[in-house]
Amino acid sequence: MALDILAIQQLLEKEIKALKISKQPSELYDPIAYILALGGKRLRPALTLIAYQLFKNDYEKAIPAALAVEIFHNFSLVHDDIMDEAPLRRGQETVHKKWNQNIAILSGDVMLVQAYQQLLKLPQDGTLTILDKFSICATEVCEGQQFDMDFENIETVEEDEYINMIRLKTAVLLGYSLQSGALVAGSSSEDADLLRQFGTAIGIGFQLKDDLLDVFGDAAKVGKQVGGDIISNKKTYLLIQALNLASSAQKAILNEWIAKKEFDPKEKVAAVTAIYNELNIAQLTETKMNEQFNLGFEFLKAVNCDEDKKQELIDFSYNLIHREK
Repeated sequence: MALDILAIQQLLEKEIKALKISKQPSELYDPIAYILALGGKRLRPALTLIAYQLFKNDYEKAIPAALAVEIFHNFSLVHDDIMDEAPLRRGQETVHKKWNQNIAILSGDVMLVQAYQQLLKLPQDGTLTILDKFSICATEVCEGQQFDMDFENIETVEEDEYINMIRLKTAVLLGYSLQSGALVAGSSSEDADLLRQFGTAIGIGFQLKDDLLDVFGDAAKVGKQVGGDIISNKKTYLLIQALNLASSAQKAILNEWIAKKEFDPKEKVAAVTAIYNELNIAQLTETKMNEQFNLGFEFLKAVNCDEDKKQELIDFSYNLIHREK
């Protein structure tokens, strides 16, 4: 019998808790257990199991593929937090803060190995293809992270450059999550690729929604202070559009805030948000976000499987579109 999304998430939590993580040396393995226990939405492994169930119901066979995705995702978070010098992850200390940077790097390295070990547990038929797709995706995620870091030192980032960066850094892993679930189920390569394209488009929309919530979200619902991207001068879709559309006076104000080294964070967020409002940046971002979601649904529509089984993916996607945190 197919599982619904709630049952899938409960199953994944159980499987993650049951992972046999070595005990010694403790400073290598404790951080792995720690980051995996911090929770999160488990979106990516859930997508793997949902995709599998589009074609088959014996979801147990796809659990290693789902775990590989979740372990890899958390590996990337550990290393991203080091590069971003982030103190918190999901409201708790990041691995490099709780231990130290060297331990975080090494523990992350082991997590990448563990992701491959999970994939090697899959049935042999098609495993080489899945390993190849995973390696391509993992490389693209690293490329996206490098582009994101490069943008910090570039004065102007174009819209298409930003969309490509978030495609690589965030979206391709959602695409691969779906693709791997389909491939484990023995789907055609065409259907698996359509699901990959669906997930990638949804992933771009997902990141644009994150950008939007960072500025215009309800702090109580988002769970953090809004305006973090503004404070750090992060070149999001919102800032890129504002700089492109601003009048000379508005652009001068934006550049003045970007250049300031010392400022009141609340004052900066208020000033930049006011310009965003004048330029209808929220509406423009929502339009771009919805373009990506609609594109994704066109790919999903073309997948050759029972239409009723697609509903779980459609509902899942709508929850991403309309989420408030």
